[in-house]
Amino acid sequence: MTSLRSFGTHIIHYAVVAVLLLGGLYYVWTSLPSTAPSRTTQEVEALALVQHHPAIGFPSILDAMNEHVRSMKERGQGVRLGEWRVKQVEGHIYEIRVQLRDQSVRGQWFEREFIWHAHLDLKKVNAASLPADGVTPKAPDSDPQSTPPFPPPS
Repeated sequence: MTSLRSFGTHIIHYAVVAVLLLGGLYYVWTSLPSTAPSRTTQEVEALALVQHHPAIGFPSILDAMNEHVRSMKERGQGVRLGEWRVKQVEGHIYEIRVQLRDQSVRGQWFEREFIWHAHLDLKKVNAASLPADGVTPKAPDSDPQSTPPFPPPS
């Protein structure tokens, strides 16, 4: 009877160790950061062009995004800045996207996608989404024909 009891105890011990080991492996596997695909030199250049482009009220777009995240966390609100994604649109024009999820004071979550186009040949950045337009300063209008002929009503 004692040998049967010790055999059962061993089985239980091995089962507990196996469950803990599998749980640990699962935790490590799911919590490791995903490896981003390697980027070409043009994609890296386009991403840097956007991230280091001046922002409204900040030295760069990257600084503006990071400051928003920092201030939301400081206020105890939830916030998550997604991964910066780069996609070639055509030729030397690349599309840069990043998603920002943040929580309102009432607890609702909002998701915004910021999209920019980086023109490598011109070294120019254009906002391509409404949220990105709110961060990116407007370039001065150099074409005199594109200005309205009359000043806006006051």
